Amino acid sequence: MKTKSVLYQLILERVNKYSAIALAFSLALAAAPAIAQDNTIKLQDAGSGESKTPNQQINSPNQPINYRDLPPLEGQTVPQSIPGSNVTPIPAENLDFATDETDYTLGAGDQIKLDIFQVAEYSGEYPVLVDGTISLPLVGRVDVRGLSLKETSEKVSKKYSAYLKRPIITVGLIAPRPLKIGVSGEVDNPGSYQVAITPDSPQFPTVTDLLEQAGGINTIADVRNIRVTRDTNGKEIVYNSNLWDLLTKGQIKQDISLRDGDTIFVPTTDKINTVELNKLATASYGLQTDKPIQVGVVGEVNRPGSHFIQPEQLASNNGGRANEGKQESSPPRLTQAIAAAKGIKPLADVRDIKVKRTAWDGSEKVIAVNLWELIQSGDTNQDLILQDGDKIVIAKANNLTEQDRRTTASGSFNQPITVNVVGEVVTPGPVTVEPNTPLNQAILAAGGFDATRANSGKVQLISLKPDGTVDKRQIEVDLGSEVNEETNPVLNENDVVVVGRSGSTKASDSVGKFLGPLGAFGGLLNLIF
Repeated sequence: MKTKSVLYQLILERVNKYSAIALAFSLALAAAPAIAQDNTIKLQDAGSGESKTPNQQINSPNQPINYRDLPPLEGQTVPQSIPGSNVTPIPAENLDFATDETDYTLGAGDQIKLDIFQVAEYSGEYPVLVDGTISLPLVGRVDVRGLSLKETSEKVSKKYSAYLKRPIITVGLIAPRPLKIGVSGEVDNPGSYQVAITPDSPQFPTVTDLLEQAGGINTIADVRNIRVTRDTNGKEIVYNSNLWDLLTKGQIKQDISLRDGDTIFVPTTDKINTVELNKLATASYGLQTDKPIQVGVVGEVNRPGSHFIQPEQLASNNGGRANEGKQESSPPRLTQAIAAAKGIKPLADVRDIKVKRTAWDGSEKVIAVNLWELIQSGDTNQDLILQDGDKIVIAKANNLTEQDRRTTASGSFNQPITVNVVGEVVTPGPVTVEPNTPLNQAILAAGGFDATRANSGKVQLISLKPDGTVDKRQIEVDLGSEVNEETNPVLNENDVVVVGRSGSTKASDSVGKFLGPLGAFGGLLNLIF
């Protein structure tokens, strides 16, 4: 009896032990859905009753969007272009935000290799045909379009399971098809690009490779939020590529590997950082610096209109050898455009220069530049990198002191101008002078007044106005006066200064004209007699 009691207790202990294990296991299974649900807790938007995920609430419209951090969308639609576009939004059920790159999927033009374990006669290399199928022995055509290599292996294994016992099939990619990738947004040459994968270049292209092929980004590109969209099994998978982190932190993961059919969109930035622009100009995918651009310059410049600006060639450091490949150059800048317009006028407001730039969608961005900081403190960041099609507007200053005018005239972007000093001066003709040169200085540059013939008290100034009219006025000359509009005005490009004759010179010239014929007659008489 005692033995039976001991056995009963042992059995009871075992049962209790297994019951406890089973109970714990059951509790774990019951808790799993609750734990999974905690990872997708929705926050209630006060006042609207709209549910938002934590990440969606953090990434407000005023902050940069990092698509890598966003969860899959639920019950929402996301437009595939900027607001105001007429592109139809993609429904949320067909859209997802990726956190990891997807596997390569097969398509027409791929060459794959099938290894069927211990069935060498069915193994071999097979092309993916134009309809997305491969033609296999026994099973015939198998549609592999859009499948990864693993999914293809599983599908082919099921096909051969009717003929083979436990088929073991390995699928490998021998030669991938050429990739067709679209690039749009703030790039120099948007469009569709085809990239071939060859034995010499077996790597798949990345975002930076395609941007470089598209001529590089523009000056108003948002390099922190470049979007890569990929169609996978009927869903649009979106990646975010932060190329600023790639450039400054060396984060290679930001340079996403591309697949056939991918599209790259480079959005427009809301704010231009001139310091960042200078750094982006050095990147392989950055600003294009080897092509001339055409810009318009209007306002307070000596030659307003359209101008071609050439990039400045940089000295190459190659030990005296011939420059190999692409010559290094500096992108065209604002001061070059002003110099091409023959410099600014005396009343130009260099503190408030506007650069109007067109975005990829046709909207206009206005960039304010203060060149006074460049002149005064040497802040080269104010010398804005220009873009083809820019319009530069230089306004007229309301209150400009003489000291400010002289400081502005000393800017390196001002080019020498040509004025004409004619009449009674020592060396009449065209004179090249610095911008904002006053009348007195131009007369002295022509050698000064002719001491015996010139009327040194009054000259005539002829100026061509921007509207095509001619302005003539008499100036009472005072060689000792400071710059002023009455007696010593500042000259502009192609102004003409006419120095007349003095009263005594006019009289002597008149007498000479009268006596000239008589003198000639007397000379004739001398010859005769």
